[in-house]
Amino acid sequence: MQRRSLLKVLAAGGSLGSSLLPASLLAQDGEGTQALSVDELPALEGELTLYLGRGEGGLYENVLEAIQQRNPDFELNIRRGPTASLANAIVAEAGAGLRRADLFWAVDTGAIGLISNEGLARDLPDDLVNQLQDTFRYQNFAPVTGRIRTLPYNTERLTAERIPTDVMAIPDSGLSIGWAPAYASFQSFVTAMRLLEGEQATGEWLQKMGRVAKSYAGELGVVMAVERGEVDMGFANHYYTLRLKSGKPDATVDLAFTNNDAGCLVNASAIVALSEGELPINFIRYLLTREVQSFLATEAYEIPLVNGVAPPQGLPDLSTVSPPDVNLTRLADLRPTLDLMRDVGVL
Repeated sequence: MQRRSLLKVLAAGGSLGSSLLPASLLAQDGEGTQALSVDELPALEGELTLYLGRGEGGLYENVLEAIQQRNPDFELNIRRGPTASLANAIVAEAGAGLRRADLFWAVDTGAIGLISNEGLARDLPDDLVNQLQDTFRYQNFAPVTGRIRTLPYNTERLTAERIPTDVMAIPDSGLSIGWAPAYASFQSFVTAMRLLEGEQATGEWLQKMGRVAKSYAGELGVVMAVERGEVDMGFANHYYTLRLKSGKPDATVDLAFTNNDAGCLVNASAIVALSEGELPINFIRYLLTREVQSFLATEAYEIPLVNGVAPPQGLPDLSTVSPPDVNLTRLADLRPTLDLMRDVGVL
């Protein structure tokens, strides 16, 4: 769904047809409730300031434009920047007795964890939280869309069976590997590894990887290098591969997954309310609607986290993947990760 289509849908309301699961397959997980349509939400009236983490090729901007067009009495001021920098700015402003942001939409939950740990995040109402899938319910922030760590591999050089299902075994696999150690999502993955495997084991893994891996500026670059055959496989969030294949259906790249470790961590973009009142909460409700969630699934290839919206095409059924059990707010503990990566020489 392109930007114009999203604007039209939000302006007119209504459902998105095939982007939704059939009624027989809608999630029915206890107290969970289904995603709402924009038609069921109150109009937004007033003014808010949103701090927006950069990312997703402008697609988040399309969502924000559509919400504003649907609500002519609503004004949204946006400050854009790297997610980590904006999180630090919010903490610094609070320390100075200031509150310039009403909302913070981050591309990584580690930054949200920093805000939460400082006691700056508002609790969300239960009816909003319960629209999220049961493993993504947090009281003081709302995950918006998910992304899973994957191992993109070149299908002309490998089969999925050749790739270790234990992330700790990959440096010794004999495969040529691409990675982007300076990339924020990779650093969250390493943080999860520290939490799950311990600092010593993670440091040893990084040292081994540093000797065998080829570095790229970002994870799209990793996936493109895999597809060109520069390396056998790499580390990247799932959507880079799906986006590449959507524009190049014959691309020689596919996805493999590790099992129950940091290599298949499910992280999320997320939003937190920083100011009081109903307006910030009602704004968050728009991001969890069927229309917005379906747009982000079909255009950004991100994973909807509300009940009853279909995942992006090309992603295996998540019931076949075994991600680790990690509280996403703990990914805020990034400084020890950066120190470790510098100590072993990969940053």
